[in-house]
Amino acid sequence: MKIICIGRNYVDHIKELNNERPTDPVLFIKPDSAVLPKEQDFYIPEFSNDIHYEVEVLVKIKKVGKHIDVQFSHTYYDEIGLGIDFTARDLQSQLKEKGLPWEKAKGFDGSAVIGKWLPKSSLGDVNHLKFQLKKNNEVVQEGDTSLMLWKIDEIISYVSSFFTLKKGDIIFTGTPAGVGRISANDYLSGTLENEQMFSLNIK
Repeated sequence: MKIICIGRNYVDHIKELNNERPTDPVLFIKPDSAVLPKEQDFYIPEFSNDIHYEVEVLVKIKKVGKHIDVQFSHTYYDEIGLGIDFTARDLQSQLKEKGLPWEKAKGFDGSAVIGKWLPKSSLGDVNHLKFQLKKNNEVVQEGDTSLMLWKIDEIISYVSSFFTLKKGDIIFTGTPAGVGRISANDYLSGTLENEQMFSLNIK
């Protein structure tokens, strides 16, 4: 199982980090060891003083696919989820300045929070899903998949032109504006279409 992440897929988030709007989806991968075990707290790693939360809609791939035509992308997933792409922003900035890969800032242990999964059929239009993240019971991020630069089916097609998608692979589809720093004793919870998908404590 691999975790494929899409960067810079919401215009407001691109602006808040002063990034350039991409002409193609920005891809990076987290290893399976990045998955935070269920019911486990997130411990801020010693190598960073600036870990940011980034809430994202997730897609779980259900069968093998390569060079998938966008019109058939919808047949490759039945489940939608919500999660967090934790990012060591200080480390990422240092790496970006040097033109180096981001993996240390994005793929460290516990950096991928994966909440529960909902049947795609129960959600209606996947291109119009509302989601939010709360920190200490206050909303810090709100998003709607209608605001994605690249929609879910387009992402699946694009990713499959580079990487063979396999059953169980998970795609993080990008984060909206509002990312921010976490601190010890914070409590995070995420909802998709008003249903709670995950919650966790920060240590």
